[in-house]
Amino acid sequence: MSEEETTAVPPELEDAPSGAVGDIDLDMLMDVPVTMTVEVGRKSLAIKELLSLTPGSVVSFDRSVTEPMDIMINGTLVARGEVVSADGKFGLRLVDVVSPKERLEQLG
Repeated sequence: MSEEETTAVPPELEDAPSGAVGDIDLDMLMDVPVTMTVEVGRKSLAIKELLSLTPGSVVSFDRSVTEPMDIMINGTLVARGEVVSADGKFGLRLVDVVSPKERLEQLG
């Protein structure tokens, strides 16, 4: 297969400016609710290990504290960010936004 055949990006997205895809009116989608998830890391545990966890137990994840966290929308990676504190609350500062082309490749 050629590289062109394996590309999952429709031709209308390749050169489209950000936010504009053909004749789609994005204003129609502005009130659609989505679920945003921030992933700190992942860890596989046997049920025996899970049941042995108690208050104060520490579970180490598969990434370093210096690595940015994955920001997912409806299960799709859209950005990476770092935790910040503002007015006593946690927040996220985006450090990288995944391109539309990369997001489409994740789906395929």
